[in-house]
Amino acid sequence: MKFSLSGAGPKGQAVIQRDLASLSPSYTREYALVVDRAQGSEIWDVDGRRYIDFMAGVAVLNVGHRHPAVVTAVQEQVDKFWHICLSDFFYPQAVDLAEKLQSIAPMDNTLIYLANSGTEAVESAIKLAMYKTGRSKFLGFLGAFHGRTLGSLSFTASKAVQRENYKPGVYVHHLPYPNPYRPQLLPSQNAGDAVLDYLEEQIFHSLLEPEDIAGILVEPIQGEGGYVVPAPGFFPRLREICDRYGILLMVDEIQSGVGRTGRWWAIEHEDVEPDIVCFAKGVGSGLPIGGIIARKEHMVWRPGSHGSTFGGNPVAAAAALATLNVIEQEGLIDKAAATGDMIMDSVREMQTRHPSIGDVRGRGLMIGIEFVLDQLTKERAVALRNTIIQDAFEEGLLLIPCGRNAIRMTPALNISPDMVKEGLQIFEKSLTKAEQLHLSRMTAV
Repeated sequence: MKFSLSGAGPKGQAVIQRDLASLSPSYTREYALVVDRAQGSEIWDVDGRRYIDFMAGVAVLNVGHRHPAVVTAVQEQVDKFWHICLSDFFYPQAVDLAEKLQSIAPMDNTLIYLANSGTEAVESAIKLAMYKTGRSKFLGFLGAFHGRTLGSLSFTASKAVQRENYKPGVYVHHLPYPNPYRPQLLPSQNAGDAVLDYLEEQIFHSLLEPEDIAGILVEPIQGEGGYVVPAPGFFPRLREICDRYGILLMVDEIQSGVGRTGRWWAIEHEDVEPDIVCFAKGVGSGLPIGGIIARKEHMVWRPGSHGSTFGGNPVAAAAALATLNVIEQEGLIDKAAATGDMIMDSVREMQTRHPSIGDVRGRGLMIGIEFVLDQLTKERAVALRNTIIQDAFEEGLLLIPCGRNAIRMTPALNISPDMVKEGLQIFEKSLTKAEQLHLSRMTAV
């Protein structure tokens, strides 16, 4: 068990012990949170303790827990029917959702495929790219997370344990992600240009023929890898390379999409149009739904080429349509941008007092805070980061990690300013305690 029972009350500890005796050890748990109920941006555990939610179920609950409009949509659909199989039959809930997704897509003239999850969305994109191009090789990025099924796992490269003992199912060559804070190639050069120069001058020359590559799968903001915003100019040049060689540009918006970054899709910040968009997480407000948006010219597979028994489930589709309507009607995209700026401004102001904050980055409410032991060397402060998360939990704030030494902040897009302020106060309190603890340990050594 990697987490501590610290912070859990007696009822919570009893549930955890039963969990450990009955559920798979493959699950990772960040801390001893045992949820009883939730509403908006607040959660209560089984012992009655209240928490401010700055992680929204890993960037899933974009309109918060149990938004009334989503609850109503689910209840109304359950009263009608909750399964029939979209692969074999028709129902208006799937069509309504597909039309809504077409209306907010980051490219024109699209078709929609509905699945159950993010990893299924990625699998669908992989298969469609192969089907369309007749090619079988792909490019991905170090630090990426795209899912855990074998095709998606071939692209995932954020933690070695996620790939351990599994043979890749798809040929993927991984490139460095264009991280301006930690460039992996030439530090003096724009990180995006350095990566794409390496691709064109080295990989295409010595290892892969570009005409053999079906697609490039990339996160517009790298999630699990550290909430990294790519270097300016990277995506327009990547789009040009794809166009030159007939490679499909596949963007994974599973964590970054649906208004989280202050646009419907994070790729819209880059002023390029993708060929395929993978979506899930924030679309369904916690109900299992995902899928792809693809240019109609690429959606050429025949009936039976791909499908799913439960994909586009009518209850999940109703929840998804309600979620998208709430985001639009309540102006939550603009609110995400404004609240995100407020949080990043506040944390950057904290940075002047807390030297362990190495970098603050993000767009909208997809915010990463990277912790270091030294501002110049950028040595990673992993233990410090972990201490902050645990202490914040015990103080009543829910945070989760990303990358090797960063914390992500992904509250609901409609979180109130007062709750943001309260959460940031807890965050700085935990940060101060963690820094003092680290300093005392260094002094003792």
